[in-house]
Amino acid sequence: MKITKYVHSCLLVEMPEPVNRTVLFDPGSMSVDALDEANLQYLDDIIITHDHQDHFDMGLVKSLVEKFPDVRITATEPVVEMLANEGIAASNSESDGIVFFDAPHEDVAPMFPSTEQIGVHYLDKLTHPGDSHSFTESKAILALPMTAPWGSTVEAVNLAIRLKPRYVLPIHDWHWREEARQQMYGGIEQLFASHNITFMKLETGEPVVLEV
Repeated sequence: MKITKYVHSCLLVEMPEPVNRTVLFDPGSMSVDALDEANLQYLDDIIITHDHQDHFDMGLVKSLVEKFPDVRITATEPVVEMLANEGIAASNSESDGIVFFDAPHEDVAPMFPSTEQIGVHYLDKLTHPGDSHSFTESKAILALPMTAPWGSTVEAVNLAIRLKPRYVLPIHDWHWREEARQQMYGGIEQLFASHNITFMKLETGEPVVLEV
């Protein structure tokens, strides 16, 4: 499984033969400048966990659909409705390799509007919970929100230690300046290693390959 992060919570996940499937999670506004659609050769699925702008940018999705008109889009009902208004088909139902789990968006009142959210297990290998620390299950690879107005890094770390995935992918970390991000990554990597969890220090646009 090859995984490339494009700022914040956007992940490109590529599975080689015999699966031969590529998915993009949460193409939001922070990822617009980092994700060059021209460099994408294949895209089977787009998964959008919720409608906040840092996870869903309409312009970026429209551009991806223009290049990949047969791409399957899985999203929440509010996102499905917004896409339908733009003439883009999407589904709020599970499909082959895409399984929902309970991962409610953390409370953001009164700063931001509350919203519907889906957590997704992908190919029984990778877990993407959107903006949630309130879930109780993870596959071997966990995309873990690291810092946010709605949650703390301490909560994130303790959650991973409880769930014990093999790998943790840091997402939702746009709020850190670069020096802070590198410092936190180093400390978390050492801490997780003591719990037999591998922390992947992802850099935007630089793929990593995981054996799962």
